[in-house]
Amino acid sequence: MTRGITVKLPTHKVVTALEAKLIEVKKNYANQEAYEAKYQKAYAAWQKELTDFAIANVKKAFNFRTNYRAWNSQLNIDYDITVDEKDLPVCPERAWDNMSSHQYKETVEDISNALSILRMTDELTVNASTMKQIAKYL
Repeated sequence: MTRGITVKLPTHKVVTALEAKLIEVKKNYANQEAYEAKYQKAYAAWQKELTDFAIANVKKAFNFRTNYRAWNSQLNIDYDITVDEKDLPVCPERAWDNMSSHQYKETVEDISNALSILRMTDELTVNASTMKQIAKYL
């Protein structure tokens, strides 16, 4: 017969962690437009670097495909190049989560409610079932 895991954490540590997470969520939401602009700038630089790489290696290309669109006078040229992934420029990644306003409000409300309840308790520890409910925010 297996027994469940019993975990008891000091309430003040959980409150401190939730407060830090609340501050982080608010900061990320307030700055997400700046973060996105910075990411888009890095992504545009990566696209240029990738284009320069493809043009510099066009002599190694094979399997050329063309498609001319007469209605807008565009010629699309595709080709393949065999390269190692380590030779390619590294694509930038978002280091934050974009949050919609309703997701932000819901997250802040949930964390604030958890903090209110934990601050009112006389218990010195937080049990596993409570931790399960708030662990997604930590």
